[in-house]
Amino acid sequence: MNAQVGPWLDLLEWRVPNFIAFLGVSLLIIVTPGQDTVLTIRNTLAGGRTGGIFTAIGVSAGQLIWTLAASAGLAALLAAYEPAFVAIRIAGAAYLVYLGAQTLRSALEVRRSTAPDALAATTRNRRPAVIFLRQGVLSNLGNPKMVLFFTSLLPQFAAPGSGFAGLVGLGIVFCLMTLLWLTCCSVAVAAVGHVLRSSGVRRAVEAVTGATLMALGLGLAAESR
Repeated sequence: MNAQVGPWLDLLEWRVPNFIAFLGVSLLIIVTPGQDTVLTIRNTLAGGRTGGIFTAIGVSAGQLIWTLAASAGLAALLAAYEPAFVAIRIAGAAYLVYLGAQTLRSALEVRRSTAPDALAATTRNRRPAVIFLRQGVLSNLGNPKMVLFFTSLLPQFAAPGSGFAGLVGLGIVFCLMTLLWLTCCSVAVAAVGHVLRSSGVRRAVEAVTGATLMALGLGLAAESR
């Protein structure tokens, strides 16, 4: 074997199984229900498929920011500086509680307005897509678990010597997988939108998602790390 080809084959043999393992771990993390999934469902109910997709884009954009921060070493510094880490955690928790309270209030308002016309008007009252995009970004940036996640996961699977580019490459793959999964979730929820609009199911789902967001926020605030 050519001496110049050998190292490249060795690196390829190392990268392929490692990349497959990264995909498996990432998929397991992404499909596990969390605040990003709940927020996407909530915004799909509020803004239809467009609301859910723009939320997914926002979440992925937030992850991309954490990817760049982790690859540059800034996220590790942030994780090590306790006051900044706590500030992000508290701000993220407060934002989730705020979104959850908004959703609960919406469910209660729809419940008081039992007329079909009122329910239809609520459905048609769609907010600009940029609001859903912003909510996705802020929700993800306010999740301190992403700091620990990217600083611990990416280096384990990056190829030796790949440096900044290797970490960013893996992070982008993770972001794209997240975008695909949350987009599928929003499309699925939007597909049954007619059922949610025609009965009290929508109120129940909104109440559950609102309570879940508030519980996630309170749980985040109570965490020590």
